[in-house]
Amino acid sequence: MTKETTLQYQALQKGGPFALVSVPKPEPGPGEVSIRLKVIGLNPLDWKKLHIGEIVPSWPCVFGLDGAGIVEAVGHGVRDFKPGDEVFSLFGHELRASSFQEIAIVSEHFVGKRPENLTFEEAATLPICYLTAAASIYYALKIPLPFLPEGETSGPQPSTILVLGGSSGVGASAIQILRLALPTSVILTTSSPQHHEHLRSLGASEAFDRTSPNLVEDIKSHTPGGKGVEMIIDAVASAAKQTSIFEVLAEGGPKEYAEVFTGVKIEVPDGVKRNVAFGRNMFQMPGGKHAITALAELVRQGKYRVPLQIQNAGNGFEAIARGLEDLRKGVSGTKLVVTV
Repeated sequence: MTKETTLQYQALQKGGPFALVSVPKPEPGPGEVSIRLKVIGLNPLDWKKLHIGEIVPSWPCVFGLDGAGIVEAVGHGVRDFKPGDEVFSLFGHELRASSFQEIAIVSEHFVGKRPENLTFEEAATLPICYLTAAASIYYALKIPLPFLPEGETSGPQPSTILVLGGSSGVGASAIQILRLALPTSVILTTSSPQHHEHLRSLGASEAFDRTSPNLVEDIKSHTPGGKGVEMIIDAVASAAKQTSIFEVLAEGGPKEYAEVFTGVKIEVPDGVKRNVAFGRNMFQMPGGKHAITALAELVRQGKYRVPLQIQNAGNGFEAIARGLEDLRKGVSGTKLVVTV
């Protein structure tokens, strides 16, 4: 009997090229879900894997952290999903779990049912940015997330917090999550001016031009008494080039800095507590395995919006390589997706 096959878009070596390869169709194990991809979300980590070899155990390798599609099959013990369900999911670093392929296998707690008010394209952009932002808040800074079932209910409640890189997917997600977790706090952010109105609509109290020569003074002037902020979330390694940004931290405050892992080395001044966050840290936290289902519910309730404008980079797996090059050159306030 001929074994069924599926297609993987494999990076053959560092720097490429890619090849579309036929491989045996994988089957879900206990607690796993098999998903046939319809839309793949592209992320900066994908091109860093390709060109830098970031977190690549061996070549050839399959990339892809985000996507949405149809449940193909479920493994033993899976109760919340069934074949035919329309879903979105975090995907993985392993060949069988990454999203640059026709069918991928993931743990059931990576998966959420597609909210009816989102398209597949919109749903495919959500997981890794949301999880990384949530991890920077909950795992790195220990701020409780009220929408997370079985999560911690006590922890820091900063009155002022700064998000560096608000127009990135992680930054725009962090602003929304912070506003849910800290409804009365001052939430400040940096970005290019064209994104300021959008970031305020997501919940930022004020947004600042990231290139302003007076950025530190501008930010401090919008904090109570001009004392500065208590915590910083750096979504895009801004502090690597803008070391003076740590001067916005209030004297006598906790001086906590949550760094979203980007692979860029950041030097932190004495007295500043540095915390590094990865999206998957969320699953280590109390209630963390409910993170994706909680996200789906927030979207259904209109409490969380697609953080960035979406641009379709093309149809078919071959469009992925072109999309990654566009990402490497730099896009602003935009999330790229590919339909397959």
